[in-house]
Amino acid sequence: MHVVLVEPEIPQNCGNIARTCVLTGSRLHLVGPLGFDVDDRAVARNMKRCGLDYWPRLDLRRYDSLEDFFRAARPQRLWLATTKAPRRYDRAPFQDGDFLLFGKESAGLSPELRGRYPDRCLRIPMLPGERSLNLSNSVAVMVYEALRQLDFPGFQALGEMSLDDNAI
Repeated sequence: MHVVLVEPEIPQNCGNIARTCVLTGSRLHLVGPLGFDVDDRAVARNMKRCGLDYWPRLDLRRYDSLEDFFRAARPQRLWLATTKAPRRYDRAPFQDGDFLLFGKESAGLSPELRGRYPDRCLRIPMLPGERSLNLSNSVAVMVYEALRQLDFPGFQALGEMSLDDNAI
């Protein structure tokens, strides 16, 4: 999977998402402008703290703008996470190599981007009147649903408490 954060604003969210990406074998794409400088020592330290020792194994790509992302990454299949979507995320037929796009914490994905891909917009259900899940939680929910549909390829399914290595 490819996780794409468009203009993320909170470095701790980015650190938590980076950890999720490492644990799921997903590539993280950061699309600017970012709300923080990943080169700044304090911010980088906070991001790495959230990702602990996973940070060096992160498959990370950075882009200055959404246009740069589309030009360089050339995504074939996109899914856009938005509270505005008419379709539930678990109804999407995910495929290996899909790109999951998430917008910035304060505003989400732009209306222009959503308008370009209306049939690719997905929503995580929640109670009426509530705004949205935390960005890192939304990423985890959608990435794990996509991987569940693919039967968690290459994942270790069982822990050390398992008596039968073939039981699931």
